[in-house]
Amino acid sequence: MAVTKIDHIELIVSRFEEYVALFRTLGFQERIRTKHHGDSVEFQLPGENQPVFEIHRVGGEEAIGVNHIAFQVADVAAARTELQAQGINANVEPVYVRATGRTVLNLRDPDGWRLQIVDSARKAPDLTSAH
Repeated sequence: MAVTKIDHIELIVSRFEEYVALFRTLGFQERIRTKHHGDSVEFQLPGENQPVFEIHRVGGEEAIGVNHIAFQVADVAAARTELQAQGINANVEPVYVRATGRTVLNLRDPDGWRLQIVDSARKAPDLTSAH
């Protein structure tokens, strides 16, 4: 399994519109806005291979801060198989998230932090979906 790039970094925030304004001011370009996680917007700096920052409004039992870093691979199902063969706990199936168009595999690192492995074949998001 080879990670090809950082796909996105998800930030959970309480002052959503203020974060949106801040990222615009910093020069990030808005890519997609959805109702994923209540409100979600993806920002990216201009240029090739820039990571995406996915900002979403805090909800439920979530904590404000970095929710996860997602690493992109060519094939998430094959990556899961390889991780399992290497003894990494990857016992959950990859999940397709309609709201983002991504197929993801959620993992925990040795300290319990959430990581995602994301398939590079991203589909168009369903902008009407919250999940």
